Amino acid sequence: MSRSTRGLALLLAGMSAIGPFAIDTYLPAFPAIGADLAASQVEVQQSLTIYLAAFALMTLWHGALADSLGRRRVVLWALALFFFSSIGCALATRIEHLWIARALQGMCAGAGMVVGRAMVRDLFEGAQAQRLMSTIQMLFALAPAAAPVIGGWVFAAFGWRATFWFLTTYAGLLWIVCWMRLPETLDPAHRRSLHPVSLARDYSKVFAHPALRALIIAVSMNFAGFFLYVMSAPAFLLNHLGVSPQGFAWLFGPTVAGMMTGSWISRRLAGRVEPMPTLKLAYTIMLAAAACNVALNLAMPASLPWAVLPIAVYNIGQAIAMPTLSLLALDLFPKARGMVSSCQGFAQSLTNALAAGLVVPLLWGEPLHLAAGMAAFILLGWLAWMRYRQVRP
Repeated sequence: MSRSTRGLALLLAGMSAIGPFAIDTYLPAFPAIGADLAASQVEVQQSLTIYLAAFALMTLWHGALADSLGRRRVVLWALALFFFSSIGCALATRIEHLWIARALQGMCAGAGMVVGRAMVRDLFEGAQAQRLMSTIQMLFALAPAAAPVIGGWVFAAFGWRATFWFLTTYAGLLWIVCWMRLPETLDPAHRRSLHPVSLARDYSKVFAHPALRALIIAVSMNFAGFFLYVMSAPAFLLNHLGVSPQGFAWLFGPTVAGMMTGSWISRRLAGRVEPMPTLKLAYTIMLAAAACNVALNLAMPASLPWAVLPIAVYNIGQAIAMPTLSLLALDLFPKARGMVSSCQGFAQSLTNALAAGLVVPLLWGEPLHLAAGMAAFILLGWLAWMRYRQVRP
């Protein structure tokens, strides 16, 4: 990989990471936010749900905007809005103020992820695209590990508001780097109309494609099996495993190591192994890890390190599958990659938002319930992949 390609991978990973940073950085501060804003744990949890819902809804449009206005312009505007909404979070005096500012954060945080995927496919094809996507995912995987650890340190030293000032600084620095270094990759001949009739026709065509629907569901369910633990991290770590607010690395360290390992394996398999055998390997790992997680929780009380090891192994399979599934989806509509990336991001984010608001509060009371939730999500992901194998072009 050339120096310029490595630099682009690092920049695209930094753009994609802003979404996880906005989720994970403030997790260790949940109890303090509730105490300071006179809010219950559920009300503080809803700040995450609101963020994810806004993230999902706006993700549906980032790709269409990028297909029409250009990749670079959409990224710069999104980063600017994230900068100012992070300031709003830091200055919140009531839980309702935090909800509003978090909604604004969610509206713009997904642009980097959506546009970044489209940019990879704009520039590269085949094995080279899979290798770059895997490299970006490997770098991106550092965000969920670093964010809660950084958030815990910042919170312990300066209080919960400082976690949002950290996000403000991150967005500001990233905007400067993107303004200086981010190229425009969209061919002017491929720009698409934002006319409502054209958009409605294009979205209908994309969502009606059975193979694309199956791939989108597979990606969403696979990721939700892991993200279930991210969204329940305060209860899982603080209540069930008894770690401190600075000990979130017990979950995020091993699981991100698993994601980086899977991304490295995916990069090595690119060009050597066809997509179907690659996905078979990925689903074998995920299904086995989920089954092991349930068995361990049935056999013994949740304790470290056994409570997190199956999640880490699960992430190896999840990271092997993600680049291949994403590229298969993008290749179905080569002239509307931004829109396809948006649809994938929308479905994944909507799944996360619904899980955060409806599923997680039902499961976080017992580690066994969380393990069963992981198993249910990956079973749905596997069924979606089997459906794709039936209807693929």
